[in-house]
Amino acid sequence: MAASLRLRGAASGLRYWSRRQQPAVASLATVCSRSMASKTPVGFIGVGNMGNPMAKNLMKHGYPLIIYDVFPDACKEFLDAGEQVVSSPADVAEKADRIITMLPTSINAIEAYSGANGILKKVKKGSLLIDSSTIDPMVSKELAKEVEKMGAVFMDAPVSGGVGAARSGNLTFMVGGVEEEFAAAQELLGCMGSNVVHCGAIGTGQAAKICNNLLLAISMIGTAEAMNLGIRLGLDPKLLAKILNMSSGRCWSSDTYNPVPGVMDGVPSANNYQGGFGTTLMAKDLGLAQDSATSTKSPILLGSQAHQIYRMMCAKGYSKKDFSSVFQFLREEETF
Repeated sequence: MAASLRLRGAASGLRYWSRRQQPAVASLATVCSRSMASKTPVGFIGVGNMGNPMAKNLMKHGYPLIIYDVFPDACKEFLDAGEQVVSSPADVAEKADRIITMLPTSINAIEAYSGANGILKKVKKGSLLIDSSTIDPMVSKELAKEVEKMGAVFMDAPVSGGVGAARSGNLTFMVGGVEEEFAAAQELLGCMGSNVVHCGAIGTGQAAKICNNLLLAISMIGTAEAMNLGIRLGLDPKLLAKILNMSSGRCWSSDTYNPVPGVMDGVPSANNYQGGFGTTLMAKDLGLAQDSATSTKSPILLGSQAHQIYRMMCAKGYSKKDFSSVFQFLREEETF
């Protein structure tokens, strides 16, 4: 089964949708009745740093929500806004036939779907279940099998862009799943993102996200090292960032999410590294990359070093700070 999924993913190529161009899919008139249900309630499980603004963008597009989060306080503003808040993932599945999950880890996703009060306890036949968590691709494949047994459809659709893009509705979704269901997923995901890409079979969305975050971690560490070196050589940090961003060293970590306090406004480095994408989550994603590299016998020398650095950061008090705090970590650690 796993081998056939990999072959299917390779053969299916890339399906891409952007608000800036027409969808590379059949017209909505040919889509299954689920996608035409339009403004029927949508379940949303996990309204933390990323899930909260994503759910709010669905609300802005007129979708009534059925909300659940393991932390009841996270649901309060949705309850105050008139949305339904329920007490378990199973209750969400009972009330909605389109559900989005946005959870921190593989364990959280397994519990939400297969736990004692999980989605699969009350899922309806024909339901569309979209998991936007970043988890192990093999876990996505196993969840998809369990969902299929219940007569429903599962798609993995992790995101890139961070909290800022989640707020503005400009996330990129990397989608793995049955090609024929892509348009149904796109209807919802397009409310929260400007780019929705079909990557292939179940698990390929997760694979794309893992590769993206592997590169992101490496580039953030490289940006932090370069900025730290330049500052110690006497360069003004804003001037150095300007030079880097007009030169070949330019990257997202330098021009959009610079890790040096005072260089940019509206990023975690301007707010004592609060908010954004946590160091713990980056370490988790790099662990997924490490596991995938081991299973595929792929060398990731810089990725392994990045994983070690972020694990060290977690052990030294940076776990709740944004991952760009690696700059602060390097400034304080002079023993490398």
